Amino acid sequence: MIQRLRRVVTGHDAQGRSIILSDGPATSVKEIPTFPGLALTDFWETTSSPASNAGSADAAERPVHLEPARNGTIFRMVEFPPDAGRPTHADSREGFKAIGASHVKDASHSDPMMHRTATVDYAVVVRGEIYAVLETGETLLKAGDVLVQRGTNHSWSVRGREAALVAFILVGAEPLK
Repeated sequence: MIQRLRRVVTGHDAQGRSIILSDGPATSVKEIPTFPGLALTDFWETTSSPASNAGSADAAERPVHLEPARNGTIFRMVEFPPDAGRPTHADSREGFKAIGASHVKDASHSDPMMHRTATVDYAVVVRGEIYAVLETGETLLKAGDVLVQRGTNHSWSVRGREAALVAFILVGAEPLK
């Protein structure tokens, strides 16, 4: 079952004073159809830098997509289920397509989740353990660990029995050639 995560968003009233605009379960959630239990929860997105704090529009009220705009950011949490529950013949291309990212899949790699994005990603393991898998190596990350992922070809692997929850801040970057 996908964990429902609380999101609190602040803003300003008509007099310019700080207020709580919303407080409740995040609504921008996408479970990857070909990988049950793999779910992205988006909390906020910016589309330019510097970002604007004007208005009260909800920047996460849009379809979940993998990458931010070139000068933007996305803040999300991803729940990764254990590998043991991963469907053996799942179509990862369809999974990436479901989040507007069919272009990121590395078709030449044996790992069906191997991909590369035009982003710098700050990843913080909130709960559980997860392996960051690269083309030539991997490392185990535990709760509290931070990974800075710099446009590298990568995948994720949960080899234990418990799901991992990872917070990501994705920052648009120049694509590597």
